[in-house]
Amino acid sequence: MRTTPITMEMSMKNAFAALARQLLAGATLTLAAHAVVHAQDYPAKPVRIIAPFPAGSGPDANAREIAAELTKVLGQSFFVENRPGASNIIGTEAAAKAPADGYSLYIGTTSSLSVVPHLYAKLPFNAERDFAPISLMGVLNTGLIATPALPAKDARTLIAELKAKPDSVTVATAGIGSYSHLSGVWFNDAAGVKTNLVPYNSNSPYTDLIAGQVQLMFDGLPAAAGNIRAGKLKLLAITGKARHPSFPEVPTFAEAGLPDYAPVAWQGLLAPAGTPQPILDKLSAAMKKACESKELADKWRSYGGELRCNTPAEFSAFIEADRAMWSRVIRQAKVKLD
Repeated sequence: MRTTPITMEMSMKNAFAALARQLLAGATLTLAAHAVVHAQDYPAKPVRIIAPFPAGSGPDANAREIAAELTKVLGQSFFVENRPGASNIIGTEAAAKAPADGYSLYIGTTSSLSVVPHLYAKLPFNAERDFAPISLMGVLNTGLIATPALPAKDARTLIAELKAKPDSVTVATAGIGSYSHLSGVWFNDAAGVKTNLVPYNSNSPYTDLIAGQVQLMFDGLPAAAGNIRAGKLKLLAITGKARHPSFPEVPTFAEAGLPDYAPVAWQGLLAPAGTPQPILDKLSAAMKKACESKELADKWRSYGGELRCNTPAEFSAFIEADRAMWSRVIRQAKVKLD
């Protein structure tokens, strides 16, 4: 059989294609082997954790606690670098654009990764594509916090009163589009009531709440737990499937007839997209070890939270579900900030 120029050309193309596949496979194996070796040596220098909130805040304290535990587990310094401002956008952008080498990590939150992406049409980062989830850190239950002078003893009583007298109660929020504001909007919609939502854009509303100048606030419990225990504030309801062990006398929103009302503030550890998987897995295992700290678990529990770590896949699914939930709330609230 005589070989024609066409068949020779096809044979050469097939040979080159086969060679290219072999070279690509070899390169892939080399890169994978390099990533594994790199992960074995990791971390070889201090690791920064970018926090998009101010130093001295509650979330900052949580971030520093986790950094201290990771330092113990991995034997290298983990330190927090605060990049606050613009509704967490400044710090989140910095983290998204950081080198994907495992030495720049990020503390993501409900606000930065689940809420903000639905409030702004244009952001300098993509919350879904720019980050690689490592592990959840923990969740903080949301409370219906009231001034002691408010007659209602629980959420069920409050709902009945609001249905009889709409707009008779003033609810403080941390500003339009904030976690507390959207939680309030969600409550109004779920309960079928009307409240007067008042934004505090710069000052904390807790002073006015304690003084009775506003009557209610929806917020994660750490900021209010001390004043609740001191009797300066009272707790009418709490999120969660069951009553929280630190507030066993407080009914859940489900007990008040709102089983689908479930705003929960969370924090988690992420890395820039493209960080080698072996490093992500090593960090996830270190987070699991950090969550075995009884002291840290007790601290989270004391202010209405739960220390909770998981795998990268589990954390990714958690964020996806949370983001979808807040998307519905924000869409119904018709809130846009740009």
